[in-house]
Amino acid sequence: MHIPGLVTMPSKSSRTDSNTLDWPVGWDRTPSHERTQDTPFETSIRQSIDTLAGELERIGVDEWHLSTAAEHQKANPQYPYTDANPADPGAVVRWSRDEDQYAVACDSYARLRDNIRTLSLYIREKRKMENQPVQTGESEFANVRLPPAEDVSDSSPDHPPHVILGVPPDADPSTVRDAFRRLVKAAHPDNGGSEEEFRRVCEAKEALLT
Repeated sequence: MHIPGLVTMPSKSSRTDSNTLDWPVGWDRTPSHERTQDTPFETSIRQSIDTLAGELERIGVDEWHLSTAAEHQKANPQYPYTDANPADPGAVVRWSRDEDQYAVACDSYARLRDNIRTLSLYIREKRKMENQPVQTGESEFANVRLPPAEDVSDSSPDHPPHVILGVPPDADPSTVRDAFRRLVKAAHPDNGGSEEEFRRVCEAKEALLT
């Protein structure tokens, strides 16, 4: 899973190619055999994108683009066809707000709809945190803002990432991914966890693998 989505790319990206997943440069991919097959999500691709669009509208984006490997509808290019089941289920959403560019990406699940839903859950969590009456000095979305040049910044979880995942500080990638798979299902809001817990587990994994 790749959330948040700090990436190395031009300051603007507007690719709309159907059947082409515009995965951010420099990000590792989740191996297909490590993707979660079963999820508690009760949703369709259309519902997942509607939810994502709603969250993006709530944070006041200027424009946004969803990239997947599925064929998107010509009349409604943000939406793949209802029966879309691409071999690559990854999803990337990019948006602009106040002249800044942002992106988040997810490919931890075997189904496209579940990866899209996870993007919306992440944005929802960030939006809720941003709306809290606490002054932090910057937007909660600062850690998904795209760098203006080739630099890639690291975001740190609230606690050391190896502590969150329960692995040694020098754990190898396989150990990190195994720990992540054990924890992420229970941490997910749709499976009895919380959005904050889910975010912490995802960010801990990314910190250890980058």
